[in-house]
Amino acid sequence: MEGVEPAFGVLGPVAAWDGNGNAIALKGPRHRSVLARLIVARGRVVPVSRLVEDLWPDDPPADAVGAVRTFVAALRRALEPDRPPRSPARLLVTDGPGYALRAATDTVDAWRFEQTVAAATTLPAEDTAVRLEEALGWWRGPAYAEFADQPWARAESRRLAELRLHAVELHAEALLALGLADWAAADLRAHSAEHPWRENAWRLLALALYRTGRQADALDVLRRARALLAEQLGIDPGPGLRALEADILHQADHLGQALDHPAGRLWEQVTAAYDRTVAPDARARLESTAGLLRTLAVTGGSGLPAAREHRLSAIVAAEELGDPELTARVIGAYDVPAIWTRLDDPERTARVVAAAERTLTALPAEGHEPAKARLLATIALESRGTPLARGPQAARQAEEIARGLDDPALLAFALNAAFMQCFDRTGLAPRRDGIGAQLVALSARHGLATFEILGHLVRLQARSALGDFTAADGHAAAADELAVRHQAPLVGVFTGWYAALRLDATGRAPVTEVEAAYRDAATLLDGAGMPGLSHGLLPLALLCLRVRHALPLRFDAHTDWGPYAPWAHPLLLLDQGHRPEAAEALRATPDPPRDLLQEALWCLTARAALTLGDRHTMARARTALTPAANELAGAGSGLLTLGPVSAHLADLADTPGRTRERFDETRRRTGE
Repeated sequence: MEGVEPAFGVLGPVAAWDGNGNAIALKGPRHRSVLARLIVARGRVVPVSRLVEDLWPDDPPADAVGAVRTFVAALRRALEPDRPPRSPARLLVTDGPGYALRAATDTVDAWRFEQTVAAATTLPAEDTAVRLEEALGWWRGPAYAEFADQPWARAESRRLAELRLHAVELHAEALLALGLADWAAADLRAHSAEHPWRENAWRLLALALYRTGRQADALDVLRRARALLAEQLGIDPGPGLRALEADILHQADHLGQALDHPAGRLWEQVTAAYDRTVAPDARARLESTAGLLRTLAVTGGSGLPAAREHRLSAIVAAEELGDPELTARVIGAYDVPAIWTRLDDPERTARVVAAAERTLTALPAEGHEPAKARLLATIALESRGTPLARGPQAARQAEEIARGLDDPALLAFALNAAFMQCFDRTGLAPRRDGIGAQLVALSARHGLATFEILGHLVRLQARSALGDFTAADGHAAAADELAVRHQAPLVGVFTGWYAALRLDATGRAPVTEVEAAYRDAATLLDGAGMPGLSHGLLPLALLCLRVRHALPLRFDAHTDWGPYAPWAHPLLLLDQGHRPEAAEALRATPDPPRDLLQEALWCLTARAALTLGDRHTMARARTALTPAANELAGAGSGLLTLGPVSAHLADLADTPGRTRERFDETRRRTGE
């Protein structure tokens, strides 16, 4: 099977990522320039002579053509590292007098963004809001950032910037249609301030304010827009703004009901007072923002990806002020409980970790222990799933400091970090269960609701791994009850998946019913803002179910396996009868990442090795899985299972031939 194509990013600095989401090294600016120029061409051929003119508009070197060919060769090696020597390139191709990048539309962020914005106008408001929120999160800076002023990129960069502004306003319109005028007003306030010449931004802001019951403020916005346009541009407002002002004055029915929710009204009043009282450049704004982002992250829907995006902006702004103590507070305030061990946005997370490390170094050697513990916990949490020693080290240091201080919230944050670094080998469910028990007890005593929920979810996972579903049921119920009381909708994603796992693990339902349960659970991930959890999860769950029941592995050829492709492909190839290709794929399969699914992925590797008689891989799998002999493979995720690890170990201790005979016999008994 062909690997997943690289992805390309031009909504910010030009970048590329491999199929696992890892950044591809593109060498110097000339290499990135060639790649960017070919993306601008959108699959059309760019002659070498044109590339020379674009790269060196004033004084090209003597061997400019040779240099371009060198850049292209280096890009090809980076983008298709597994391409056999002398075989034709599939992505960066030679065509006639030049080169073209034949990338799929969904692999270039700018192209996907265009498609999403175009489709948004035809979708229901809820889908529009969710999709545009996600698409706006793809922006990492100005389009084609380092080349935006180059003649060949200027028009495209400006066009995309204009499209982004249009998308922000479409998103606001969708929020208004959903009755979320308070959310729309919050977004539009900053948007209209940054782009004061966009009359549509002023119109939407005024309408949003009116629908939150703030008619006077809505009229004030329209009058400020009128004054600004007259003073700065010497023009009158357009008919849209003039008509809206008249309609608001007369409270026209077609404007929609002006909402009168006490909480929303109080929010608008307080934020308005804050805007009037606190200077725009005050450092208190950064700290207030950090606190809001923490709350936003647990609201569900588009809140989590929005919080991730704005969190990094807040950190960058704090660092620019040159105050490490302020930066430490901004970074440490984001103590959002984390339960899943795969990162949603590795690139953005790496920048947070780097900022935390810089800030930790910049703090005075003496004192500031709470700030240092929060920075260390942040480093440990955001380094999860990696083999680096820094993550476990930071978790230990954070917990040690926290236990010496009378700060329950800090200790809960440090315990979360300890949980995230509790995957250095398989079979550690009992240790994680202990961490979950500490979190539940500590949080219940001190009213830390979000961390109490986390503790129950940690214990749900651990008790599932140990086959104790009675206890796991209790923790699922407790988590759901707390989630309702404290408005934490993302909890339902994990307890919903647990219900499907529970049905699967008990073995009391037919496979078709279990598959349907997993598919229903997958719908809970739509719009949840957790790509690190959702990407490839449903196919993996169905694969584990079918492998466990020795059923044919019937999957669509276009199934997106996400990060789990390396462990799925050997088995899929075997199911299709491609043994040599399966053996090659198995040899290329890496050790599973150290996370909640490592037991399951090792068991998939073991199944392929057993069928192929690969004794070396069987030995590796047996060594890795032995510590988990008393657990259910994969159930520690709370999401899926491959049955008892002990059964897989028993097969690994058997001869490959006999194991394959039993596998074939099971297939015959099931009539497949």
